[in-house]
Amino acid sequence: MSNLKLIYVVIDGMGDLPIKELGNRTPLQAAKTPHMDFLARNGKTGLMYTVGKGVAPESDVAVVSILGYDPFRYSVGRGVFEALGAGLNIKDGDLALRCNFATLGHGKEIVDRRAGRNLTTEEAEELSKAINEKVKLESHLADSEFRNTLGHRGVLIIRSKAKPLSSQITNTDPAYTRIKKLGVAEAEVEMFLRKCKPMDETEEAKISAELVNEFVEKSHSVLDKHEVNRRRVADGKLKANVILTRDAGNSTVRLFNINERYGFNFVCLADMPVERGISKLAGMHIVDLPPPSKDLAEDCMLRVKKLLNVLPLYDCFYVHIKGPDEPGHDGDFELKTRLIAMIDKHFLGSLLQRIRLEDCVICVTADHSTPCKIKAHSDDPVPVLIAGDKIEGDRVGGFSEEECGKGSLGVLKRGTELLPKLIELLKKTTSS
Repeated sequence: MSNLKLIYVVIDGMGDLPIKELGNRTPLQAAKTPHMDFLARNGKTGLMYTVGKGVAPESDVAVVSILGYDPFRYSVGRGVFEALGAGLNIKDGDLALRCNFATLGHGKEIVDRRAGRNLTTEEAEELSKAINEKVKLESHLADSEFRNTLGHRGVLIIRSKAKPLSSQITNTDPAYTRIKKLGVAEAEVEMFLRKCKPMDETEEAKISAELVNEFVEKSHSVLDKHEVNRRRVADGKLKANVILTRDAGNSTVRLFNINERYGFNFVCLADMPVERGISKLAGMHIVDLPPPSKDLAEDCMLRVKKLLNVLPLYDCFYVHIKGPDEPGHDGDFELKTRLIAMIDKHFLGSLLQRIRLEDCVICVTADHSTPCKIKAHSDDPVPVLIAGDKIEGDRVGGFSEEECGKGSLGVLKRGTELLPKLIELLKKTTSS
């Protein structure tokens, strides 16, 4: 085991575009980030397309890529990663889908894809229990299992009692489409519930689409009149009365073991099911973390504590912090700016006080951009910094999309390039 450590920090959705109200700066540029700026000035910087130019990736696709796996080869549908991360059993031929509780209005209009983003875990658990008790699939011989994960998020598994099911089906969630098995954000969307359709001519795809449509229709009937939603309406909140499905998968992917490939022991510190599921399949040790709370500062400090606890035991630490992605989706550039500053202060600031930079290679980047202007993931490149005692600095002005564009790393055309580069630096600085 190496004495030198790789700390690989991925800040979800941090990348953005200039915003007029912020003086034509991005939230990252506008945020107070002295610790990231320090690392950028004393390290190497650049920009990175996390999947590739022209691809606005979903989180699973981006994470697979920045962990060194070709997403066009290894992505099997986000539903599979989410199911594994949530602790559900899935076997080849089962159909797994990522889901959202959402608000369905008249004429199939989706009023809000996240039911106001204020669905509590307790409410989601009540609704999930009702779905599992009352929804019985009858169009084909199959059973369904639905599990809520965090907030409005959930996972659906449909298990056929006859033929294996197919993942070659479209999403009912209009915000995302599928290109070559990859989940991709739609640029311009009409917010109406879509029918699930087969993407090929096989009987398995036809049956799978019919089962998803049956589940969505029957679960809507259960949810729409549920007591939880009656209480929400009385409290002036939106109903969580429909399940949106996307990114179907029907087989568990065989990722290469990341520890064996690179010769270092990896550990994952992430709280969202999709990142945990991918890391588990990659062979990483998983550190248990509670779900994100309402207090990002506390969450960051807990992650520093957890990281320090396992620092002597492993070589490489993949840390995924959710923070800025949600306000990006909501178009809330002021909140996104504040959250980036909080991560800088309470995660990186706290961490740098407790470690020696000469003992580490630290990388800070994002899994994708979530520009506040478009309220969705985009294909814009994200900033990257790599710092450590023996890494010669670029002397850029700070950590931002604009400044990193001037760095010596240049523009990485694929996210798959980053981790091998980090491992090379780790081996080089360890041996020198």
